[in-house]
Amino acid sequence: MKKPVISVLAWAVFASVGGVAHADDDGMLTYAVTVTNITRGQIIAPPAVIAHNADYKIFMLGKSASYELSQLAEAGNSGAVTNAASGMASVYSTALGSGGILPGASQTIEIQTTTRLADISVAAMLATTNDGFMAVSGARAPMRGGLVVEAIGYDAGSEANSDDCSYIPGPPCGDTRHNTATPEGYVHVHAGFHVGGSGLNPMQHDWRNPVAQVEIKRIN
Repeated sequence: MKKPVISVLAWAVFASVGGVAHADDDGMLTYAVTVTNITRGQIIAPPAVIAHNADYKIFMLGKSASYELSQLAEAGNSGAVTNAASGMASVYSTALGSGGILPGASQTIEIQTTTRLADISVAAMLATTNDGFMAVSGARAPMRGGLVVEAIGYDAGSEANSDDCSYIPGPPCGDTRHNTATPEGYVHVHAGFHVGGSGLNPMQHDWRNPVAQVEIKRIN
């Protein structure tokens, strides 16, 4: 499949606090979801944030990635996941980050729900990988105050891991082609960035889990 062209360089330049406008309706609970990038050299693409019940799963370990998750993990297209989720009965609301998150930086996305029993899932591409992504799946939104959850790096298993700029959209690469070599075929914990093809340096782009901290805080 051909990846949609997305400017990951723009994520790096315009990384900022993001949010989604919401109506200030009575009875709505608002949460601030803050993603902090704790890697040394991976940019995190704009995050997808989903409020849902226990029936929704953004992915399942050991199972094939959905098309939408593969788009998030291969091309940074987080909107594919939020668009698909927004039409599901198990999903209360979705929100999308406004820019990439540089190493050491944070971004906050607000999301609303009408229920006090919502779970929150967050996912975003690790930009200088073939199909790596960070995720928190189904963290219970706190009734009051906040909680911090560690996000680890996963592999969508939808594209072979060449660690080569020919198939990586993130800086310094910017290539959106899909590697046709046979991938693993299932979602698993990412083994890291090791090969370093086309001048990429594993010392810069590799990581040790976790890759991000996610704070979920009720703000109304």
